Amino acid sequence: MRLCIFEDEGFELLYPLTYLRPVFNLKCGQTTLAEKILRNFGSVKTAYFVRDYLEPLMKEKLSPAKVNDMNVLKDDVLLANGRWLFIDVKLTLDGPEEVATCKNSIVFARLKKKTVDSISAATFREFLDEVKKKVKTREISVDLISYPWDLVHHNPAAIENDFKHTAKPGAIEGEFSEQSVIYGDKHKVFIAKNAEVQPFVTLDPREGSIFIDEGAVVFPYSRIQGPCCIGKNSEIHGAKVRFGMSIGPVCRVGGEVEESIIHGYSNKYHDGFLGHSYVCEWVNLGALTTNSDLKNDYSNVEVCMKGEMTDTGLTKVGSFIGDHTKTSIGTFLNTGTVAGIMCNLVTSSGVMPKFIPSFTWFLHNRFFKGYGLEYMVQTAKKAMSRRKVEMSAEEEKLMAVLYKLTKEERTYWIKKSAEQ
Repeated sequence: MRLCIFEDEGFELLYPLTYLRPVFNLKCGQTTLAEKILRNFGSVKTAYFVRDYLEPLMKEKLSPAKVNDMNVLKDDVLLANGRWLFIDVKLTLDGPEEVATCKNSIVFARLKKKTVDSISAATFREFLDEVKKKVKTREISVDLISYPWDLVHHNPAAIENDFKHTAKPGAIEGEFSEQSVIYGDKHKVFIAKNAEVQPFVTLDPREGSIFIDEGAVVFPYSRIQGPCCIGKNSEIHGAKVRFGMSIGPVCRVGGEVEESIIHGYSNKYHDGFLGHSYVCEWVNLGALTTNSDLKNDYSNVEVCMKGEMTDTGLTKVGSFIGDHTKTSIGTFLNTGTVAGIMCNLVTSSGVMPKFIPSFTWFLHNRFFKGYGLEYMVQTAKKAMSRRKVEMSAEEEKLMAVLYKLTKEERTYWIKKSAEQ
């Protein structure tokens, strides 16, 4: 039996978070969606299916696992949707042949070799279409991540679930200052080896568990409220870390943060508020950058998805910020803001627009193309080198692909802002 984790067409509604990664590499809680699925099945041969332009980079990152290799579909297989939030799910590799769907999307398919061999398909998308025709389906109710705010909404529960699987409850393997305090049940706290909690820190696990990973440092005058997970080699600088935060690895966080996911290698080092948001990798939020996550009239927040405003059905929704985007000091982000990848947002009067296309600069209340892709890539490389990370050739090629992919959208908004 082989496990195949796949992307379906839902990746587009998760932009900009999914421009540089497949849906199953999005984080919710301490781990990615793929890691949650793999944890359930243990040691099993795993293959992955992603959209074509991600294939070269994913072959590099997921090696030695097979990526987009149709030859793996020659045995008994279990197909699992990469958007599936695998929390408290009981599913085995062995079992009856079946296809389970949720709102017309395949959640999983357990297929026998005989059925797999009977399907003739040139692409994995065609293969899925044929599976629906050949195998009886049943509708189930599960959590499929459909929009960016779904990750944020489920984050507190995901943190708690991950804590059960990854922590040693009550263990303090790193340093914990005598001048700091755990205000609540100590068994809901885990501090990994080489982590450090310095003096005058309050850990408050009364509403959820707190996981502090290896090499993380919590500096004085920080207050951390559970549920919360702080990733490897991250730093918390005198911050108010409120309910439902996932941070890191290798992040620096200050100010006030609440119910958000900071994916990794990103900084919110200074004062300012971040709430109900998802921040991708290599993002830098300048001093006093603040986002709104609640409208003054308490109505539902709308977010721009695929060019149209979408009602989230939620009253608390923050910002969704793509990889390598930077904000200047004093940047104000509107409720439900979407900022693409490699943007440069410079302080202007009032708040930023609710939609900021990828690879643009925003200053003087207008969008600009900046100095072009090559300059942006060089800036990204400099930022990565500060953490002793090198951009791979495949990552750089992917940037060029995405620059072309987002050109029409970017051109439209630059022209529109110039006309205002």
